Amino acid sequence: MFISSQSSAPSFRDFTLVMPAVAVGNVGQLAVDLIVSTLNMSRVGHIHTDCLIPMAGNNPYASSKEDGEELHTPAEVYAAAELKLAVLQIRAPILQSKTKKFRQLLVSWIKSSGFSRAVVLSSSHAYQRDDQQLQGTPLRYLVTPSLLKGSADALKELGWREMERVPAFPGLTDGNTEPRLSIPGGGITKEFYTDSCKEDLPLAVLLLFCSEGDNIPDAFALANHLNDWLHLLDDNSKQPNKWKIPTSWSLLFGNGIPPALF
Repeated sequence: MFISSQSSAPSFRDFTLVMPAVAVGNVGQLAVDLIVSTLNMSRVGHIHTDCLIPMAGNNPYASSKEDGEELHTPAEVYAAAELKLAVLQIRAPILQSKTKKFRQLLVSWIKSSGFSRAVVLSSSHAYQRDDQQLQGTPLRYLVTPSLLKGSADALKELGWREMERVPAFPGLTDGNTEPRLSIPGGGITKEFYTDSCKEDLPLAVLLLFCSEGDNIPDAFALANHLNDWLHLLDDNSKQPNKWKIPTSWSLLFGNGIPPALF
């Protein structure tokens, strides 16, 4: 359930919701970090659920010592009212036995809040691509029929490639088997997209094929693609320095090697 951090619950009517999937390389989460930090979005509440591994920490977007002492939780909601934009940042893995419950919670919250559309930022293992998926850029998208009605022209103009369906049994040709949607390493992305289609939610998925490692360049790429569509920044330049890197990124790979070891 959503718990507001303000005296009165915020209205998300006709807002766009952007959220990550906990997926390979944490690309979606890193891209959301860039959005929240660059737009200086305000925290307006959090999602209280037992579906995520419980954790807490300091403010990842702190700009001063006072801000850094704030306590933050695994699933928080940020908003930029002037852009009619809300962001759900998920910082902890979903418990394996509760993925369905978490998807249902998200669907229910999106419907009850009146979001005009939702965008999931995700990723998938590059090494498990089908031959046809090796063509073009690493970006792929999915869109539910409900959102396609009003976004078909915009998506066509962007020139993005829709996520290809692949054979159920790679390497085997069977005329009786329909190609299927597969997003290896994508966490709940595939199932959440399927749920949204059934529930008639206006939802899109933007994902990158990537590998584990330093996924900061992938995060910049995914944020830039989202900006091409939603025009979040005043300047549409794709230069990485247009995005503000949050202070918490200095801790992504831990501390340096202690000199005492040598």
